[in-house]
Amino acid sequence: MPYEPEKDKVLQEWKCEETGLMISINQYADGEPKVQIGPRILKKKDGTARAPSRAGRLTIEDISWLYDIIDDVKEELSRRAGPV
Repeated sequence: MPYEPEKDKVLQEWKCEETGLMISINQYADGEPKVQIGPRILKKKDGTARAPSRAGRLTIEDISWLYDIIDDVKEELSRRAGPV
């Protein structure tokens, strides 16, 4: 079955303003919602967004931010995915 972009949905997303790292909950068609780490969206010197890039290796700033939001991510994913 070929990939159909219109079936790929971002249900919720968070962005670290300091590092540009994105965390999102995504769902393809009627599949199970899943967490995605990345991409990373950095800013140009003029303040506009650059093209998204891979998240790559995480810095301590990324990990600290992820630690701060992980309960929100887990709660939102649990709400959308249903009981375990």
